[in-house]
Amino acid sequence: MPIIPSLLDTDLYKFTMMQAVLHQHPGAQVEYLFRCRSTGVDLVPYLGQISDAIDELCTLRMQPDELDYLRGLRFMKPDFVDFLGLFHFDRKYVQLRANPDENGGIELRLKGPWLHTILFEVPLLAIISEVYMHGTYGPPDREEGLRRMRAKTARLREAVGYEDCVITDFGTRRRYSHAWQGELLPHLRAELGAQFVGTSNVHFARMHGLVPQGTMAHEWVQAHQALGPRLRDSQVVAFETWAREYRGDLGIALTDTIGLEAFLRDFDMYFCKLFDGVRHDSGDPFEWAERMIAHLQANRVDPRTKTLVFSDGLDIERVMALYQHFKGRCRMSFGVGTNLTNDLGPKPLQIVLKMVRCNGQPVAKLSDTPGKTMVDDEGYLAYLRQVFQTPEPAGQG
Repeated sequence: MPIIPSLLDTDLYKFTMMQAVLHQHPGAQVEYLFRCRSTGVDLVPYLGQISDAIDELCTLRMQPDELDYLRGLRFMKPDFVDFLGLFHFDRKYVQLRANPDENGGIELRLKGPWLHTILFEVPLLAIISEVYMHGTYGPPDREEGLRRMRAKTARLREAVGYEDCVITDFGTRRRYSHAWQGELLPHLRAELGAQFVGTSNVHFARMHGLVPQGTMAHEWVQAHQALGPRLRDSQVVAFETWAREYRGDLGIALTDTIGLEAFLRDFDMYFCKLFDGVRHDSGDPFEWAERMIAHLQANRVDPRTKTLVFSDGLDIERVMALYQHFKGRCRMSFGVGTNLTNDLGPKPLQIVLKMVRCNGQPVAKLSDTPGKTMVDDEGYLAYLRQVFQTPEPAGQG
C-alpha cells in the first residue's frame, strides 16, 4: 500500500482553506519551505524513497465515494467539490534534493499556484515521517504503542471530574505510519468513548465514522501579508475574508501567526462576538488562556460561551492540567498530535513545511515560542515586527 493511499488522507483545514483560496484568491502564487527542527537527523539516505512516494502521491485522484463524503459536509460548496474531482498533485511544483548547507539535511520547496500546492504540506510531512521512522526503527512496535495509549486513556477516563474533557487526534503529519494511525483511532474511541470527539484526518474520519475537525492554519493569515491591502491590516483582512467565506461556520481563529499581542489588538469586539473561539499553538498555554479570557471579558463577551482550542505539543498530563485550571471559565477542546500517533518509543521527527512567500513577496509566522518562527528573509521579519510592534521573544535568535 502507498504511504498516502487517498487524497483525503490529510487534515481537514487544508480543504477548508483550499475552498477559500478557490473563491477568494484563485490566482495567488506561493512558496513553501521544509524545516527539520530535530537535531542530528540524517534524511539524505531516504531521499530516493521520499521521491518515489511523492511520485505515487501524484497519481492519486478523488474517488466518487470520497467526493460524495465531502458533499455531505455542510461547509463544503458544490463548486469546490467539483474542482476536487478534477484535482491532482503535480510533481513540477516540488523541488527536492540534499541540502548543500546542512549535513544530513534535505531541501524541500514547493513553488506554484496556491490552489494547486496547498494540499501538499500534510502528505509530504507524513511521507518524510513514515519513511524515516520505518527506515531507522523498523515497523511500529504495536504492543508497546497500545500499552502507552491505554495508559494515557485510562488516566483521562478514570479521573473524577474530567467527563467533559474531550480530545481530538491532530497527529497526521508526524505519525509513525498511515497504518498505525488507522489502527490507533478505533482503539482511542473504544477507550475514551464520548471524550474522543474526532480527528483532523478526513480519510480516517470517513473510514471510522468520526467527526473531521479543523478550520484554518497559519498560512491563511500569512498569505494575506502579501495579498493586501496594507500589511498592518493583513490579519484583520484574513479573518474578515474567512468570515465572508463561511458565514459563521468554522469559527475558530488562530492566534499566533504574528504573535499574541498583535492578535489581541486586531481581534476586537466584532471578532470576539463573531468567532466561536480561538486556537493556541505556541507560547505558554496557561498565560495565553488567561489573556484570552480577560480579552473576551473586556470586549463584553462571556468566555463561557466561547471555545479555547489547545493544540501545541500536548500530552495527556498537560491536557488534564489545563482542563482543571480553566474548568467552568470557558469551553475547551484539546488537539493531541504526535504524542498520540507517534508514541512508540523512538523519538519522532519535529518537521514543518511552511509558507514563506506569496505573490513573490516574503511572508512570515511570528511564533510566540522561540525557535518556531518561520521565515527565509530576515529583513522582512524585522519589518513585520516593526509594523505590528511585536518585540522579539526572549531567547529568539
